[in-house]
Amino acid sequence: MRRRGSAVAGRPGHGRLAAFLAVAVIVVGLTATGLIVSGLRSGQRENAERVMDQRAEMAKAAVLTETARYRSLLEATATGLATDSNMTWDDFDAATSSLANAGLKGASSVAFVVPATDAQIPAVQARWRSRGADGLVLRPAVTGQEHYFSIFNRGLRSSGTTSGIDLAAAREPAEAMRDARRMSSPAVSDTYVLLRDRNLPAAQQQHSFVFAAPIWPRTADPQFRGWMVLGMRGQDFLSAVLAAVSQGQLNGELLAANTDGSRPAVAHYFVPGEPDMERESLLDVADREWTLIIRADSGNLPGAHSPLPGLVLGGGIAITLIVAGLVYVLASARSRAVARVEAATRELRQAEQESRHQAVLLAAVMASIGDGVGVVDGNGEFMLHNPAAKELLGIDQDTSDMAAWQEHYGLFRPDGRTPFPHDELPLIRALSGESSNGVEMLVRNAGRPEGILISVDGRPLDPSAGEAGAVAVFHDITELRRYENDLAVFAGVVAHDLKAPLTVIRGHCEELLEDGEPSHSLLRIVRAVDRMAAMIDTLLAYTTARDAPLNFTAVDLSALVGEVVQDRTGHLPDDQVPDVFIGELPIVAADPAMLRHVLDNLIGNALKYVSPGSAARVDITAGPVGDGWTRVAIADRGIGIPDADKPAVFERFHRAHADAGYAGTGLGLAICKRIVERHGGEIGVADNPGGGTRFHFTLPLEEYAMKLRSTKKDAPTDSDDDEAREKLERALAERAAMENTRLPGLSALPSSAPSGGDPAGTRLRSPVPHHHPADPE
Repeated sequence: MRRRGSAVAGRPGHGRLAAFLAVAVIVVGLTATGLIVSGLRSGQRENAERVMDQRAEMAKAAVLTETARYRSLLEATATGLATDSNMTWDDFDAATSSLANAGLKGASSVAFVVPATDAQIPAVQARWRSRGADGLVLRPAVTGQEHYFSIFNRGLRSSGTTSGIDLAAAREPAEAMRDARRMSSPAVSDTYVLLRDRNLPAAQQQHSFVFAAPIWPRTADPQFRGWMVLGMRGQDFLSAVLAAVSQGQLNGELLAANTDGSRPAVAHYFVPGEPDMERESLLDVADREWTLIIRADSGNLPGAHSPLPGLVLGGGIAITLIVAGLVYVLASARSRAVARVEAATRELRQAEQESRHQAVLLAAVMASIGDGVGVVDGNGEFMLHNPAAKELLGIDQDTSDMAAWQEHYGLFRPDGRTPFPHDELPLIRALSGESSNGVEMLVRNAGRPEGILISVDGRPLDPSAGEAGAVAVFHDITELRRYENDLAVFAGVVAHDLKAPLTVIRGHCEELLEDGEPSHSLLRIVRAVDRMAAMIDTLLAYTTARDAPLNFTAVDLSALVGEVVQDRTGHLPDDQVPDVFIGELPIVAADPAMLRHVLDNLIGNALKYVSPGSAARVDITAGPVGDGWTRVAIADRGIGIPDADKPAVFERFHRAHADAGYAGTGLGLAICKRIVERHGGEIGVADNPGGGTRFHFTLPLEEYAMKLRSTKKDAPTDSDDDEAREKLERALAERAAMENTRLPGLSALPSSAPSGGDPAGTRLRSPVPHHHPADPE
C-alpha cells in the first residue's frame, strides 16, 4: 500500500517538472526571438543607410558626369572652331550638329557670341552677314560698355535664340563670358532666367545657367574670336539626370554658388514619400562649387523595410510554443520519445545503407566510363582519379602540389614544346570559379613518351558536395587531330585538281577573246571561272588556316602593308588612287604568308565597301597593348557594318552586305579570325568615329617572341606536326606551280612575303596625330 501510494504521489511531480521545462523553453525562446527581431530591424536600418550612401554617390556621379560631358563637348567645339580663321554659318552648323544628337539633358541652345564696342558694331554686323548670318541685325542693349552679340544659334530642344541679341543685358552670362576669356577656360554663370524664357509664364520659367567656352586660336599671337555659349535649364537638367538614377526613390535639390555668396536652388526633383534620410555632396562644376542634396524615404529603399522581422517574430513564437509542447510531451511521455528515437535510428541506418549503395554505384560508373575524370578539393588534393584518367595521363601516382602539376604530368601546349601555363590549367581555373571547355594540351611523360593530345573540360565543384573543389573531364583527341591534318592535305590536293581545268578553260577563253570579237558568253564564262577559282582558294584557305603549320619569322609590318597597298592600288589611274594613311608600324613575330592574307583581306574590304561615287579612305596604324604585344587597326570611311551584324561578321559564310550587291564568299573574316587566334592574338570590329568601320587585331612583337624562343630552343619536336607540315607544303607547292603557269591573260600570284615593293602608286600621308579620330575602345 505504501509503494502504490508513492507511485501515485510521484506522477504530479513529473507533471510539474514538464510544465516547468515548457515554461523555461517559452521564456528562452521568446527572449531569443526578441533579440533576433531587434537585430534584424537594426540591420535593416544599417542597410538603408548603406543603400542611401550608394544612391547618393550614384546621383552625384551622374550630375558630375553630365556637367563634365557638357563642358568637354562645348570646349571641344570651341577648340575646333578656333582652327578656322574664316568661320561661316556652314562651319558653325557642321561643328554643332553633333551637339543636337548628343542627348544633352536640359540643354536649350548653343550660340556663337562675339564681343564688340559701340564703334565696331557696323563692321561686325557686315562681316558676319558676309559669312552666312543672313539678315543679321545687331541690337545693342547697353551703351558705353562692351557688347556680346549672338551671331549663330542652334536650338537643341526647340528653335534657337534670335541672332543679334546683346547678352550684355544679362549680368550673369556676361560675367561668365568675361571670366572664360580671362582664364582661357570654360566658365559657368550664376543662375538666372534665360533671355529666351523671360516671355514665358512665371510658372514655366526655370532657374538656368550657361556654360561659356572661349575661342582662342593656337597661334603665336592669338586674337580672341568669341565664345561658344551653351544654355542650360536647371529643372530639366536635374529631372532628367535623377529620373535615370533615382529609380523613383530619391528626392533631389541642386544649389548653385553665385558670386555674391548666395546659394539659390537651381532645381528640385520630387518622388512620392516622406523623406527621413538626407545626404549632401559638393560638386565642382567648371569654376563653381555647387551643392547636391539627396533625400529619401527609407521605406522606399531596398532592404529598409521588409516583412522578415514580423515573420521571424511570428515564426519564433510559433516555434517556441511547438518546442515547449514537444518538451512537455517528451518529459511526460518518455516511452513515446524512446520509440521515436528508435524510429529515427532505423531511418538513419537505412539512409546510411542507401548512401553506401550510391557510393558503390558511382565508383562502378567512374571505373567503367572511357573518359578520364579527376576531382580535387580546394587545396589541390585529388579526391578522385578514375582508371581512364590515369591511363590517359600515364601517371599512377598523383601529387597535391598544384604548382608541380605541369612538370609531374608532362603537360604542354598543343605544339608539344611550350609548357602549359599553370594559371591556364582547367583545374586551376575551375578552383577560381571559372569554367572552361575544350582546352587542348599535349601529355608527354615517362608513361606517355610518344605523347597524346587531350581536350579538357573544367568545372567548379557543385556546392551541394559540401566543400570547395573542381572537376575535370579528359578526352583523347589525338586521332581526331591527325584526321584533321590529313583532311587539310586532302583539301590542298583537291583544290589543285579542281583549279587545273579552270585555268585551262580561262586561258582558252582569253585566247578566243583576243583572236575575235568580244563575246558576251565568253566573258560570262571567264567571270564564272574566276568566281569558282576564288571560292576554291577561299575554301582552301579556310580549311588550312586552323591546322597549317606556322612559320614564325620577324615581319616588318611597314613593308608588308606597303606591298599589299601597292598590289591593291598600283594599277589604278592617278585620279582613282584612294587616300591611304600608313602610320608607324613595328616588327612583329608572325607567319608572313598568313599575316599577308589577313592584311590583304582587311585592306581589300576597306577599299571595297564604300558608297557609290565616293573615294575610299583607309588609315592603318598600330600601338602597344599589354607587355610585348601590338594592336594593328585598319579604319575606313566606308558604308560601315550594321550593329546587328557585328557579332556575326567573323562567322563562316556570313555576309553583312549581301543585299547591297557586294560580292563575297562570307569566309574572309572567318579566315582572318582563325589566323589571328593561331598567333595568340584577338580580332574585333567597331564603328569608326569618323564614319565607317575599324577592324583591329593583336600580334606579338618580335623582341617578345625572341624571349619566348630562347626558353624553348631545347624542347623536343613533334614528329606528327613535322609530317603534316611536309605534306601540306608539298600540296601547296603543287598548287602554286599550277597557278603560276603562264597562260594568255594570266599572271603569277603575288608573293606572300614582303618584297619591298614600291608603294609609290598610292598617296601615303605622314602621321598627323591631331587629325586622327580617337580609338573607340
